[in-house]
Amino acid sequence: MALIFLLAGAPAVGKSTTAHALAGRFEKSLHIPVDDIRTMVVSGVLHPGSTWSNELSEQLRLARESVADMAIRYYKAGFVVVIDDFWDPNSRLAEYHFLFEQPGMHKVLLFPSQQQAEERNKKRSREGDEYIAEGIRAVYESLNADIPNLTREGWIIADSSDRNVNATVEYILDQIE
Repeated sequence: MALIFLLAGAPAVGKSTTAHALAGRFEKSLHIPVDDIRTMVVSGVLHPGSTWSNELSEQLRLARESVADMAIRYYKAGFVVVIDDFWDPNSRLAEYHFLFEQPGMHKVLLFPSQQQAEERNKKRSREGDEYIAEGIRAVYESLNADIPNLTREGWIIADSSDRNVNATVEYILDQIE
C-alpha cells in the first residue's frame, strides 16, 4: 500500500532523522527532504529568519510544489513517500494542499519541547546558521497557538521530547492504524 507522510516541525527537532527512519520501515520508500531541494539553488537562495520577503516565499513555494509533484509520481508507482519540511507559520504548508487530498496521506507534526529544539540546534550549529535559532522561536510561537487547530485538521502531533527516533516512528505508525 502506498502512503504519503508530511513530517513538519521547527528546525532542529529531528525531522530528517525521523523521516528517514520512517521511510526505512517500508519495502519501497522515498525520503524527500525539502532542504535538499532548496540547496540545489546555486546562487540566490534565501533562508527564513527575522525578515520574510516575497522572494523567500516564492523560493519556498517552488521547492514545496516540486517536492509535491515528485511525491505524487513515486506514490503512484507504489512507493511510500516521506517528506520532511519545516513548519511555515506564513503559509501553514498550504503548498501541499493537493497532497492533503490523496488517500493514504498523513500529516505529522514533530513537536518536542522548544527547549529541546534549541539545545539540539546549539549542538549542531555551524557558522552562518544563526537564522535557525530565530526560526525555532518563530515556529514555536506560531505552533503553540495553533496546535488545537492542527489536531482538528487531522495532524498527528508527535511529542518526541521523551521518545527516541524508533519510539517516535512507532508512535506515528500506531496513529495511522
